Amino acid sequence: MKSTFGVNAGKFVFNGQAVRLISGAMHYFRIVPAYWEDRLLKLKACGFNAVETYIPWNLHEPKEGSFNFEGIADIKRFIELAHRLDLFVIVRPSPYICAEWEFGGLPAWLLADANMKLRCMHKPYLDKLDAYYDVLIPLLTPLLCTNGGPIIAMQIENEYGSYGNDKAYLAYIKDGLVRRGVDVLLFTSDGAEDYMLQGGMLLPKVLATVNFGSKPEQSFEKLGQYQPDKPKMCMEYWNGWFDHWGEIHHVRENEDVAVELDRILSSGASVNFYMFHGGTNFGFYNGANYFNRYEPTVTSYDYNALLNEAGDITEKYLAIREVIAKHVGMPEALMPEPIKKKNYGVVRLIEQANLFAQLDLLSQPVYSVYPETMERLGQSYGFIHYRTIVSGPRPESKVVIQEVRDRALVYLDGEYQGVIDRNDHDIGLDIREHDIVVATPPEGSTLGILVENMGRVNYGWMLKDPKGITEGVRLGGQFLFGWDIFTLPMDNLTNLEFEPLAAQDERSGPLASPTFFRGSFEVAEPADTFLKLEGWSKGSVFINGFNIGRYWNIGPQKTLYVPGPLLIEGTNELIVLELHAMIEPAVRFQDFMELG
Repeated sequence: MKSTFGVNAGKFVFNGQAVRLISGAMHYFRIVPAYWEDRLLKLKACGFNAVETYIPWNLHEPKEGSFNFEGIADIKRFIELAHRLDLFVIVRPSPYICAEWEFGGLPAWLLADANMKLRCMHKPYLDKLDAYYDVLIPLLTPLLCTNGGPIIAMQIENEYGSYGNDKAYLAYIKDGLVRRGVDVLLFTSDGAEDYMLQGGMLLPKVLATVNFGSKPEQSFEKLGQYQPDKPKMCMEYWNGWFDHWGEIHHVRENEDVAVELDRILSSGASVNFYMFHGGTNFGFYNGANYFNRYEPTVTSYDYNALLNEAGDITEKYLAIREVIAKHVGMPEALMPEPIKKKNYGVVRLIEQANLFAQLDLLSQPVYSVYPETMERLGQSYGFIHYRTIVSGPRPESKVVIQEVRDRALVYLDGEYQGVIDRNDHDIGLDIREHDIVVATPPEGSTLGILVENMGRVNYGWMLKDPKGITEGVRLGGQFLFGWDIFTLPMDNLTNLEFEPLAAQDERSGPLASPTFFRGSFEVAEPADTFLKLEGWSKGSVFINGFNIGRYWNIGPQKTLYVPGPLLIEGTNELIVLELHAMIEPAVRFQDFMELG
């Protein structure tokens, strides 16, 4: 049945009746599809009447002109499921989403054009956006409430005032949505500061909303200065926070969140929790921030939300349900049964494959006079290996990588020399204690550099963040030219050739080079579990070919979440790519997660 949703007399109105939105954010792309219904049922059982989700461009158009709307990318199925559960849906298909997601949802291939300008009236950018929307938006229009679906509102751009002020660009996106048949409420969302609202709003025809974590009265007052006659809506109520590698796990007290929510609802405003359920940055999809330094986000997107990373209800969930019940009554929806957790014990990894010995099985080398970035070679995520011959003899000279993004492991004739990180800003000739210094014998040497893309920046002025070696490599003051380059997206490991791990190789300590380790484990009944890599250093884990994410011993994340639907009855394959060192070639499962 077709419906209408809009604004009248300062209130939201659905089919002519005033309605208040109590919405929760969850991202279908951070949850395995088998669990979408479980998470949505828990949302409804908490008293929410709407679900909000971003739509990441990079997931749905991973290669230019090649689209993906299957499996975890099946946005249509997710929205239809929400509809079946009688939930409103708020969709944010903005070309940019932030969300602590790789490149803020923008596809990496945009950066193959070094002259690309993002999020503005730059025709090459707009042409690519139009090609994407020509495919995406027709999938969404049948799901609009005006066509009998659950989508009541759609965002134009995301926190644009924090980035720019090109109102012609915002109008272009709005007009493009309308031209493609979007006739539901359109909105923008920005921080409650003058410059953010001035840059991000598109008044009077587009609803402005604000994002904040506290002081709702102050934020709504600021919004009212620009938009006094529309409903008050917090589009992102930050009830938790995300984690960077090397930091503490962020926790926001339940009582604090509940008190602020009570103040929001008491004011008559609508709200969208960011996040109701965070989920997981599977694979290489975590984002990063750059203000004073580069800070990559961890695999877990637990966010200290109402549901934890594994979808379990928390004390915060119970506290929030009480506040919602106070304002709108206790929900009638039933809570689904808890999802089973299992401990599959210790798994010994009995086979190994040296990464550098496998390069030709994983990639075809490309020759270039100078180092190229990942994007210029058609690669989005993972690693990239650069190799060149250095003539000799040469005295000790400092290895300098200008603008490495993000973390480089340096090898000379196959022997590990050290790490160069993008936060190491010194590119001068002077030598410091931590610098990598090499001497070249008369016969010359092979210099190898393995660079890890640790996540493109997802917010702010450093958004344009190409990966790999972005300028050049020097020995001392001399640039090195003539490189063989291997792209290593790690999206298909089936060609790896493993060999048995001999007993004498089961020793602790540094690895000679990055190495894949493989083992198997038996599962009688697939269930959620958590993988702990105690004694390992840094790398990624693949279970049955699925990249469940990165680990790093600097924390705060201590376990990787493994959803039960990724497992099969019988024998399951586990591959660990370790970059540095381990104590022993074994990992263990447990039935609880550790985030800090």
